[in-house]
Amino acid sequence: MLAAPVAAPRSGPYTALCSRLLFPLHERLKKHDSVAVRRRLEQSQWWSPERLHEEQGARLRAFLQRIGQTVPYYRELFRELGLDPAGVRGAQDLARLPFLDKGLIRQHRERLLADGHGPVTRYNTGGSSGEPLVFYIGLERKSHDVGAKWRATRWWGVDIGDPELVVWGSPVELSTQDRVRQLRDALMRSHLLPAFDMSEANLDHYVRTIASTRPRMLFGYPSSLSLIAAHAARRGVRLDQLGIRVAFVTSERLYDEQRRQIEAGFGCPVANGYGARDAGFIAHQCPQGGMHLSAEDIVVEIVDPQGQVLPPGESGEIVVTHLGTGDFPFVRYRTGDIAALSTARCACGRGLPMLERIDGRSTDFVVARDGTLMHGLALIYVVRDLPGIARFKIVQHTREHTEVLLVREQGFQPQAEEQIRQGFRRRLGEAVEITVRLVDEIPAEKSGKYRYVQSHALAG
Repeated sequence: MLAAPVAAPRSGPYTALCSRLLFPLHERLKKHDSVAVRRRLEQSQWWSPERLHEEQGARLRAFLQRIGQTVPYYRELFRELGLDPAGVRGAQDLARLPFLDKGLIRQHRERLLADGHGPVTRYNTGGSSGEPLVFYIGLERKSHDVGAKWRATRWWGVDIGDPELVVWGSPVELSTQDRVRQLRDALMRSHLLPAFDMSEANLDHYVRTIASTRPRMLFGYPSSLSLIAAHAARRGVRLDQLGIRVAFVTSERLYDEQRRQIEAGFGCPVANGYGARDAGFIAHQCPQGGMHLSAEDIVVEIVDPQGQVLPPGESGEIVVTHLGTGDFPFVRYRTGDIAALSTARCACGRGLPMLERIDGRSTDFVVARDGTLMHGLALIYVVRDLPGIARFKIVQHTREHTEVLLVREQGFQPQAEEQIRQGFRRRLGEAVEITVRLVDEIPAEKSGKYRYVQSHALAG
């Protein structure tokens, strides 16, 4: 299939100045190759699946050869396994390598740094799963993440420099917004709002800010944007006539109800994204609905609990090999997220492979008293359909005890507590203790994310 022309975002002259001059200059000063990466990806996205598969195999082989020479951990591992990276033909050969997880990274962190590596930045995950992680990211990886995200942004007819409102981050992250970043955001017309405190007063402020700034795109956690949309509706404030073109959401599972609230509240489509600070920018939804993988630089495997690679259509854990991590490699990295690959071709014409669905994190699942595993949605539906509940959180402490936090609003009925207990016991077991607590507020995670379900019982 011939390369299709990339649709240029319908933007004004200032956006063109930002995307063609100011932002590329910013990236060059930071020694990022993101402009070249984006251009490369905008060409390769139209290749056939067969050509993309060949390109991925070649890049994987070169990547493994590189880290086998320069990274102490992989140099020793390849020698122990008798693995010659020159013989690697594609993702199917990765099964010869062990998985990389948080424990191994903690144990071998300094040996995972490449000899003579370039500038790297120390990062850490928030540890919402109970396992915080410290790792390093080099310039190559940063360039890929920016370039891949930039490509996906342009799919929706918007570009860097279009007015953007971002609902994101923790107090710690926001405190790092130095004057240089503030100047950059001002030039790029990006306005940042904190997602960690969604109080009534702050929600009023967010609604006023969105109405006054009239952004062309939103970016944030689906939980945060859906809360703002619902709050505006309760206040009788219309945000669906501001000209917002798209709401980008990521970093949490996107529930159908959240998508409906955001689309209705802001009058725009929702573009779901999937990625993580440690695993990279992995997939993004196009306007035709396909959840496309950034397959040129990221190899995705889906594995079962025993570590066996699963065929498309079957749900399992996402395992990522990021080909832009030569300074600190992520090879067969276990993300803890559950998804399935698709065999379909998207109507958009791109040859990029797709995720069929994203089921969430492994901790979004709960386990019944008899050991039956089920998605947290089995419990979410019990609570969500009851009137008068503004917010909720389900915490499964053990197989014998689950706690439900409820924030009430007008219309709440006292019998709702007993309905929750009965509904949960039908799913988890009649002998399970169900505690319902009425609270004024449910705080977000330190990262600013919001989790509807959190299970500590899966290993029990």
